[in-house]
Amino acid sequence: MKALLSVYDKTGIIDFSRRLITAGFDLISTGGTHHALSQEGGLAVRQVADVTGSPEILEGRVKTLHPVIHAGILARRDSPGHLAELKQHGIDPIDLVVVNLYPFVETISKPGVKLDEALENIDIGGPTMLRAAAKNFSSVAVVVDPSDYSWVADKLSGEGLDQEERRKLAAKAFRHVADYDTAVTGYLAASGLESDGLPDTISVSWSKITDLRYGENPHQQGALYRPEGAPPGGVAQARQLHGRELSFNNLMDADAAWRTVCDFGDPTVAVIKHANPCGLASHEDQVQAYQHAYEGDSISAYGGIVGYNRTVTAAAAQAMAPVFYEVVVAPDYEPEALAILSKKRDLRILAVDRGEAGLAYDIRPITGGVLVQTPDAIEEDPADWKTVTHRQPSTDELQDLAFAWKAAKHIKSNAIVFAKGRTLVGMGAGQPNRVVSVHLSQRTAADKAKGSVLASDAFFPFPDNIELAAEAGVTAIVQPGGSIRDSEVIEAANKSGLAMVFTGVRHFRH
Repeated sequence: MKALLSVYDKTGIIDFSRRLITAGFDLISTGGTHHALSQEGGLAVRQVADVTGSPEILEGRVKTLHPVIHAGILARRDSPGHLAELKQHGIDPIDLVVVNLYPFVETISKPGVKLDEALENIDIGGPTMLRAAAKNFSSVAVVVDPSDYSWVADKLSGEGLDQEERRKLAAKAFRHVADYDTAVTGYLAASGLESDGLPDTISVSWSKITDLRYGENPHQQGALYRPEGAPPGGVAQARQLHGRELSFNNLMDADAAWRTVCDFGDPTVAVIKHANPCGLASHEDQVQAYQHAYEGDSISAYGGIVGYNRTVTAAAAQAMAPVFYEVVVAPDYEPEALAILSKKRDLRILAVDRGEAGLAYDIRPITGGVLVQTPDAIEEDPADWKTVTHRQPSTDELQDLAFAWKAAKHIKSNAIVFAKGRTLVGMGAGQPNRVVSVHLSQRTAADKAKGSVLASDAFFPFPDNIELAAEAGVTAIVQPGGSIRDSEVIEAANKSGLAMVFTGVRHFRH
């Protein structure tokens, strides 16, 4: 019996090979693996070049791509014709293929990796051998995962692998290759080597990071996955520094917090409940940013998730201490801040690398398929907004309008935001009627509504929204514009002495 071994990850390969020799296998191997087995392991192993009669060429790019190798793998053992051809050409059957691939995902995950380096780590011979062996699994066992070495060696040293075990190993090999190809496809597409626009087909491969206790509800299963080839960063790859295990809902809300604060350039703090910011503030003093965010809706803040876009200071951690939160997410924590927060036994503390964690597509399932869109990540400059009322917004109002407009982008439609002093003081989310969202914002803001500005994620269909906002004390409004009743809305704003600007951009978030 013959075994062909060609592995980049050499974990456990020497011990496994030693057991294969004991089980009666002759070993064949390629350059790097051959060196490990012969020089480090002291094992008897033949070079592939000695078997094929052809040297490795093109700096190792071509070594196993040879008829002697692939005929030995692909020949059907139940075909007299195949076996006769092997004998005619002096080719021995290969009974076991042990392969894992070049570290493409690890390579493209490195900061600043160049295209040439990524291309050099696209394996060609490995996937070809794996596919050949997996196709012929009834006669050729195929192993891609070092965690399978022990039990496979036990089987090969005893009664051998049965057909079901061989089939499962083959399926694992095909999955390994499919994941690899998906990572390559995703990288090249993200590198701009495909045409603009959404592609005709999308290959998606997700690797499980961990099982979760359950999904949104206890009767639902849940797990966290990471797309193969995704760049580092984001909540899915956060380092948990303290606290109980994360739940499905914890991760959803933590991601909402992280997305929200990362959209702001100034030091910003968000408090999230049910994936919506109920508190949000920007301030150069982090403690002030936190306090303003908390006070935006202190009732809803209880049991929420807090996000920071800067390293959390000890002073900010101390300010958070009196309030119960489920999760805090930030780029990092001062040692004293971590010590203070870690006193809360149940608080999950996450450190997140910004990296380049944005996905190429926003994918949402529907019955029978998925909807795909590009992310809502457009660059906007308030200087380009159009003032449509008699009164221009003041400098302070324009600053708050820019803050409110960005906040509205992260709130479920129909989204209305009241903001003052770069602080969210009221919001309405997910209502079927926009005027109800204005009512909710007014109710939350209460007296803080006086002198605030308003942002609406989409145009106002009727002037009643403007009239209600003016009654609440709003002084300026930002909205996309584009309604057939824009003139009536503008007239209502002028009548109340409001300033209003149109952005020409909508930010629905369903």
